[in-house]
Amino acid sequence: MPEMTVLDHRHHTAVPGWLPGATAPRTDPSPLLPDSAPVRVLGTPALEKYDPALLRELYRRLVVGRRYNQQATTLTKQGRLAVYPASTGQEACQVAAALVLGERDWLFPSYRDTLAVVSRGVDPLEALTLLRGNAHTGYDPRASRTAPLCTPLGTQGPHAVGLAHAARLSGDPVVALALLGDGGTSEGDFHEALNFAAVLQAPVVFLVQNNGYAISVPLSAQSAAPTLAHKAVGYGMPGRLVDGNDAPAVHGVLTEAVERARSGGGPTLVEALTYRAEAHTNADDATRYRTEAEVAAWREHDPILLMERALRELGVLDDALVREAADEAEALAARMRAEFHADPELDPMSLFAHVYAEPTPQLREQAARLAEELAAEAEVQH
Repeated sequence: MPEMTVLDHRHHTAVPGWLPGATAPRTDPSPLLPDSAPVRVLGTPALEKYDPALLRELYRRLVVGRRYNQQATTLTKQGRLAVYPASTGQEACQVAAALVLGERDWLFPSYRDTLAVVSRGVDPLEALTLLRGNAHTGYDPRASRTAPLCTPLGTQGPHAVGLAHAARLSGDPVVALALLGDGGTSEGDFHEALNFAAVLQAPVVFLVQNNGYAISVPLSAQSAAPTLAHKAVGYGMPGRLVDGNDAPAVHGVLTEAVERARSGGGPTLVEALTYRAEAHTNADDATRYRTEAEVAAWREHDPILLMERALRELGVLDDALVREAADEAEALAARMRAEFHADPELDPMSLFAHVYAEPTPQLREQAARLAEELAAEAEVQH
């Protein structure tokens, strides 16, 4: 009889009432269940246990991130960006996700996660190149250990699992963090990713930023589960529920999940309850499906407002640090305006670069056709 693996033993526990030799379920799913209420740190005694330097860094990143979102939105209105899905209101999830990863870890963002990409160290101009319509992606994924922004919903999930599993097989202590929205959890790729991650015990963390809407579709029309974090139990991984506007809480929950994954404990699904304060994109009219009263209520639970209030009460934030963060934010906005004011010099032939390691016959044919058209156009101009 072949030797059982760890996974085999896990599913062959003797359970009263089950037929002999039948594969038994987990006898106690309770360790996988999320807490009954979202994890919170701000406004609780738990805040005093956090490193003041970390709290100030989180605050600084929130302020800079908010200004980044505002400036990118303005660039869209000026025609400098083709589209911009703002993460305004969700900055706590974005900056915490970037901050918990090690230098060799990988981030797998969605299209709304450019702030997480910038917080990871990618230049804002490069992070927004895709949304400007100038290239497939504007940064080197290998250099930044950040996958390209993912526009199709949920497809980055299986990619994160594959990379994490491959890294573990090669002995590389890498963790992959996949960022998704609540809409992405309705896609088949999400469920396939969770299933493979749990079966393979891959070192991957899934962070679902539940901002209440998949464009205009409310969560109640997508899922009947008690929370999205509960979906983890069906795949055999822990689910965690956290206040997504509480930056220290998000950072703490993600830190635990990343450490668990790195130490061989397998994947974790984290649901962060947050809110998209702006429209889905500049092409969306959010007033069609949500009320001003709803938006106003969430603005009272703004991540920057909550953070500043709590840190001032704790005595780790003063006016000087607030001004310093604001000045840094304005400097970033000014640099973005200056860099985006200049029209880029684009090579249309670059569209065919970095699509495949070895270009397909169809790709070569398309490139040749475009080259002919460009040459003919140049002759006419001369």
